[in-house]
This record gives sequence, C-alpha cells and structure tokens, in this order.
Amino acid sequence: MKLTINKIESISGVDSVVYLISDSKFLSTNFLSGSELKYIEKHRTKYDKELISLNRTSKIIFIQFIDKKAELPARLEKLRRSGEKICSLLNNNKIRKINLYDTEGSVQETLALAEGIALSNYQFTAYRNKMADKEQNSLQQVNLFSKIEEADIESLRVGVEATYKCRDLVNHPVSYLTAGRLGEQAKKLGEEAGLKVEVFTKKKIESLKMGGLLAVNRGSVDPPSFTVMEWKPDNAKNEQPYMLVGKGVVYDTGGMNLKIQDHMNNMKSDMAGAAAVITTLYAVARLKLPVYVIGLVPATDNRVDGNAIVSGDVITMHDGTTVEVINTDAEGRLILADALSYAKKYKPEVVMNMATLTGSAQRAIGRQGMVGMHQKAEMPFNSLLQSGYKVHERIAPFPFWDEYDEELKSDIADVKNMGGSNAGAITAGKFLARFTDYPFIHLDIAGVAFNEKKNSYQGVGGSGIGTRLFVDFLSGISSQ
Repeated sequence: MKLTINKIESISGVDSVVYLISDSKFLSTNFLSGSELKYIEKHRTKYDKELISLNRTSKIIFIQFIDKKAELPARLEKLRRSGEKICSLLNNNKIRKINLYDTEGSVQETLALAEGIALSNYQFTAYRNKMADKEQNSLQQVNLFSKIEEADIESLRVGVEATYKCRDLVNHPVSYLTAGRLGEQAKKLGEEAGLKVEVFTKKKIESLKMGGLLAVNRGSVDPPSFTVMEWKPDNAKNEQPYMLVGKGVVYDTGGMNLKIQDHMNNMKSDMAGAAAVITTLYAVARLKLPVYVIGLVPATDNRVDGNAIVSGDVITMHDGTTVEVINTDAEGRLILADALSYAKKYKPEVVMNMATLTGSAQRAIGRQGMVGMHQKAEMPFNSLLQSGYKVHERIAPFPFWDEYDEELKSDIADVKNMGGSNAGAITAGKFLARFTDYPFIHLDIAGVAFNEKKNSYQGVGGSGIGTRLFVDFLSGISSQ
C-alpha cells in the first residue's frame, strides 16, 4: 500500500491539516485569522456545512464538524464520505501529507475520517502503462494527532490494505486472473500473512467428486481450483472454526444461457465473494486475531464450449445430491454447493457464504446493501448485522421459510438449480442450504460488489465489500 497511516505527537505548521470539532467554540485564533473564523461561522450557520476548506496556497486547512446528534453508525459514515472529499482536494492540489487533529478526543470519529481518506486514495493502475503523473494520486501520508491506541491504528492499516487487495483481485480481468491464478494469489497472500493455504488441482477436485464445480468448468479451457485457507492460532477462543465460503467465478458469460446486451461487461467481478474471503483471512492473520477461521474458495470461469453443460443436464454433487440444471447462468450456486458440502468435515461453528449470486437481490434493494438470510444461526447473524451497520456494509434480512423449498422440486432429480421467477435471491439461498447441516448464513452481494461509476470512498470498479464486514465480525468474536 502506497499510503502510510501513522500516529504523531505534534502538529506541524507547514502541513495541511483537518481539525475535527463538534462546535465553532473550539475554533482558535491560534491557527485561524479573524476573517477565516467569520468565513467558517457563516458557512456553518447559513449553509449548514459540515466540511469547510481554506486554501492557503501551500497547504489546505479543513474544518470538519462532527454531527454529535446523529447515531454513531450514521456519524461515522458521514465522516468516511467527508474523507473522500478531503482526499480528492488533496490529490487535485498535489499534496502528499495530511494531519488529522482530534481536538476533542473523538477517537472513533477520527479513525472513520482517516479510513474514508485512505479508502478513497485507492487506484488500480496495473494496466495503465502510459498513466500521466497528473493522474497519479499524490497523497502518501495520513497522520493522526489523537489519543488513539496504536492497536487501533494497526487495525485500520490492515483493514485498508486488505480492502485494497480485495479490490485489486476484483479489478483484474480474466485474461490474467484465471481460477488457477486466483489460487496462486491466495497462496501468496497466505505466505505473507502466515496462513496455511492449500490449492486443490483439477485431479484432486475430481477425486473429491465435486460435480458442481467440474460441471461449470466443462466449458473452459482453464482448469478449476479449490482453495482452502486456514488460520488456527494456539490461543484461538473457538474449538470449531468459523468458516467463510466465497464464490470464485472469475468470469461469467452465462454459459449456454448466454448473457445478452451489456450484462456481461463487468462479469470479471463475479468472484468478488472469493476476493472478500481471501482478503479477510489475510487480514485476520495479519492482525493475529485469536479466532480459528477457515476460508473455502471454489473457482472457475463459466464459458461456452462444445462440451459445456446445458439446460436439462443432471449432475451429481460432492455429497451425492443430483441436480437438474434449469439455467446455466445459475452456476455460482453449483460451485458453492460443493464447497458447503465439503465444509461439513470441519463441524463448523457457523459457515458464512458470500457471493454475487442473483440479479434478484439487486432488484430487491438496489445498491444500498446486500441481501442476507440464515438457517439455525440467529446469534451470529445478528452480530453480523451489527457489524454491517458499523462499517456501513449493511445487510437486509430476507425470510427463509420452508415453503420456498417447493420452488426447487425437480421431476427427474433431487433438486433443480433454480426456482421460479419470484423470490430468486431466496430460492438461491435455499438451494445452498440443502448442502449444509450446520448454522448457515448466506450473503448476496450482487448489487454492491462492483461500481460502474464512482461511489464515494468505494471508488470505481471493485468496491471491496465484504472484507471490512467480516474482519469487524471476527474481531468482535476474538474480543469476547
């Protein structure tokens, strides 16, 4: 990560600075002129501005008001979004360093503002060989003058870096990021963080009879992969693992049910769930959280070829279940089902699945959050909801009633891979739940994994959604 985040013991008079205050009475003539104070007061009272900037040519002074009346999650999200505005101004003015001055001991607010600035500074430049200097972000340092603990700053650093890496994985095209290379990237990050990582070859996958993963892969010239990442510290607070499963379809054409018009444009992002799982394990290990966690990533691309699966095919899954293929564009659930079945061997505490699974989820709630549902996992699901509000990666709980199983009945196999035209996000989750015998949570991130246009501190392209959510959840488990 190009950007560094540090705690400092004093504020330099020559650097750009953000003063975090809740009221104008905290402003001082020690660092502001009388005319500047009047300007700030006018924009605060008359225009209700929460972020005010003063350009002094060689540096920029920002006054960031904290909305103490707002509930904490909303207050922190406002500050993250302010961080994006500050970051943009700094880069436009080619400023390399910003100091955050916590004037009132507002630790959580200072961390949120720093997080917003840092996440906004991300750039994906892997294929920009002729990128001009003026397009390169100048910001390199975020310094915090606050009573923040060093451990909290380290959590911020690792969280931002893991989110950067998640975005990188999503933004790489399939011409580079094949299923095999996704496994290699997981292994590389595992070595860096101290994780145990094993990547199964196609031969191993065949020996495990993972019929869903193999069936989707039949249309590809590249072999599938299945990655197992494990973090099991000696001081882990749980005996049975918390497990994360991520959909790793590195490119989705829809298979023989080919996607039409422009619906294929951003299908390199169909592995965003896998990216979140990989980078969560990376962050957990970097932070040395005392929690036992395992990540599973089934991966392949879904392409059209002479031997590709077609509607009407019947495939046999890892656990022996037979599945009638109704639509080859409902492929993610086929590869995830094998992973969820494989997870049974660990007797997990809970399994949390994340996937860009259905357009139905996006149509239901738009781009404001992800869809979530659970089976026998009320307590961890409620904790995950709270983490979602805290980091603003919110989850909309959907029903998971038994009646939805009726939609998946097949006349010729144990189950169909797709229900009817209604409640598609729920029936997709219900299909997955058939392959579990443990507390299970399913998160559908189809609406939030990729931004076609800039979305505040999430930027353009891969949003990195999921990593901060899972890390916050697991940090909460480790601190209990």
